[in-house]
Amino acid sequence: YCTAGISGGHINPAVTFGLFLARKLSLTRALYYIVMQCLGATCGAGVVKGFQPNQYQVLGGGANTVAPGYTKGSGLGAEIIGTFVLVYTVFSATDAKRNARDSHVPILAPLPIGFAVFLVHLATIPITGTGINPARSLGAAIIYNKDHSWDDQWI
Repeated sequence: YCTAGISGGHINPAVTFGLFLARKLSLTRALYYIVMQCLGATCGAGVVKGFQPNQYQVLGGGANTVAPGYTKGSGLGAEIIGTFVLVYTVFSATDAKRNARDSHVPILAPLPIGFAVFLVHLATIPITGTGINPARSLGAAIIYNKDHSWDDQWI
């Protein structure tokens, strides 16, 4: 919501890619946003490592991995469903066609989006640590840079 005036609130490459596929963003702008999102996430992970080095190491740098007891397939399924729920909610909450009948929707759009993120986290943290934001997952893996942080990065 805070960055909506600058980039439309794009902080997630999955959402940016969805908006590109829907022809709401040009290829150039989508690529620029995705690169900047990944750089921002990498810088953010570096800041966290700098401020809390002990907890950072104990918690695995925030890198996403499939938890013991789950298969890679179930991790992939959880991420696909979770990312779909987020992108679908963003599209629904920011649909310009709804403005005609629901004038309050643009102002309240962050609420359903935040609620969707909250619910997806509740469901997928035990499985994969929730990687519905590819930039955040990539930034954590780059800064932590241990073998296990790259094992499940493809998911």
